[in-house]
Parts: sequence; C-alpha cells; structure tokens
Amino acid sequence: MLARQSVPGLGAQCSPSAESKGDSYLGEGHWQISVGYRWQRSHRHFVGTEEQKERERQDSEVVNNIHLLDFAATYAVNPRFSLTVSVPVLIARRVVPGTVFLNRVPPVLNAPDQISHSNGIGDIAITGRVWLVRPPAENRQNISIGFGIKLPTGNIDEQSTIQDISGAVRRVNDQSIQPGDGGTGLIADLQAFKGVGRATLFFSGTYLFNPRNTNGVQTGRARPSEAIMSVADQYLGRAGVVVPVPKARRFALSLGARIEGVPVSDLLGGSEGFRRPGYAISADPGLIYFRNKEIWSLSVPIALFRNRQQSITDLRDRRHGDAAFADYFVTVGYSRRF
Repeated sequence: MLARQSVPGLGAQCSPSAESKGDSYLGEGHWQISVGYRWQRSHRHFVGTEEQKERERQDSEVVNNIHLLDFAATYAVNPRFSLTVSVPVLIARRVVPGTVFLNRVPPVLNAPDQISHSNGIGDIAITGRVWLVRPPAENRQNISIGFGIKLPTGNIDEQSTIQDISGAVRRVNDQSIQPGDGGTGLIADLQAFKGVGRATLFFSGTYLFNPRNTNGVQTGRARPSEAIMSVADQYLGRAGVVVPVPKARRFALSLGARIEGVPVSDLLGGSEGFRRPGYAISADPGLIYFRNKEIWSLSVPIALFRNRQQSITDLRDRRHGDAAFADYFVTVGYSRRF
C-alpha cells in the first residue's frame, strides 16, 4: 500500500500561498500551532497503471483504513527563518479478506478475514525554513527553502493477533500500516507563491531522503528478496491557485494538482528489501476559512492516475507486485498564531 504516512513536516507552516494577503508571514518571536488530519481508504489494486478490477468482483480487495493526525509547532526565530517540529500519530486498520487465499496453490477454503491494527506516534520531524526575500515581499511573491531531519521515533514492528485456518496467531503488521520506517531521514522542502490580481499561485514540494537500506523487520513474505522491510524515500508535490470567494471575505477556494509516492530507488543509500514503489496524481480542490489568527482548511484530492512501479526486487525476480490506492482522501487542517 502506498502513502503509509504523509511526508513529514509538509503543511506545518502556512505560507502566504495559502491566501492572497500579504500579512500572513509569521512574525519574529511568534508561534504557530497546527493540527492536520488525513483519512483514506486504500483498496483499488494496481499493477503498473492497470487496475485489477477483478479484485472487486471477487471480493478479494485488501483494504487499509488510515487515520493520520499531525501535530506541529512553528517558531519564527526572525522574519525570514523559522523552525518546525512535527509529530504524526497513526491509527490504521488493515483487512485481508479470506477470499484472497482461494488463489493460493493449493487454494485455502473457508479462510477467515485477517484483520490487523496499528496505533501510535510516527517519525518526528524537525525542519528549518528560510524565506529568500525578507518579508513582507512588496511584489507579493516569495520562495522558502527548508531542510530538516526525520527521527526514527515510530514503531517499526507493530504486531496484531489475527485469525487464520489454524486459529489465532501473532504476526507483524504489514509495512503499509507501521507507524515508523526505522530510518533517520533528511528532509528537503520548497514553497513558493506569487500574487496575480486577486489570485495567488502556489507550489510546495518535499522530498524525504532515507539513506538506511532495510530496517531488520521480517515481513513474513515467501520470497527471500522480500523477507526484510525496506526503508524507502518519499515525496510529495502540490501546485495550484487560491482565489477569494466573492462576497465572502473570510473564505477562499483552492484548485490544484498533487503528486505523492515512493520511488523505486532511493537517492541516497540502498533500496533492497520489500517496498511498494509508485505514485498517485490527483486533482486537489479545497476550501480555506480565515478568522483573525486562525486558518481552517479542507481538501479532497481525487485520484486521476495511479502507478504501482516495479521495485528493485521485482525487477531482479522478473515479476511485478501490486499495491492498493485510494480513490480519494480527505485532509483537514487548523492553525493558530500566537
């Protein structure tokens, strides 16, 4: 499954790209507290760009229900430089229907559904960002760059008691619902905005470098090349436009595109072990509400294109694994400045 968690730290700092005003910079010595929430149901199975539509007809879709909370605190050291600490919390449920085992050789009849849960704090991120133009930018445009570190604070070997044909057994949860990945990562972040009339164009992108190769956790998978969990890079990019709602000065609409995924090969370090690389491209409509020092946001990205790429082990073993994607997901954000 893709999108085990969001890329750390993105969205913790609300930049002027979120609105068309010029007073949205965080002032020196001030704080911003943010809470983000993401829900998704991943169940559409893809091999490459082809959906395995027969899985729905056979009632054999593996389903992940993901709830991800992200708590962040940002402090402005000066008008140009700020520090953000981001703490994710994962609540996840994964269901492998018993019908999946009918395709085994030999087939397993009357197998019960296997249900696993993961709950806990994920990998904490600390990111510093700097505006290239000293705020306020008189021409209503600016760029910020950020660099940070992701700490391996989340559990990587959460287990669940599941039912199989022999009874209750204890097993390590699938990689897609583990709170952490076991790697100390490096974060590169870019945000930019430009005012055009009443509208604001924006771009944001984050790449998480995970140099560690594998994390030592046994997957329980049959293929020797997939026996250990990989520690994969992640990336996320968004671009679009924000426009105020006519006759509703506290509201703005956003419309853009979004890409997020896991690469086949990491930019730093090895890429062995089990991973499900691929990406999803989504339309990203949203609504923003402003009130004094508070900002509320809602967006519902809708998947337009999904691609489960071959991993390093897939290529080596001359096969192509699948992954489940969501049709859409929901994100809600809240921030307040002090």
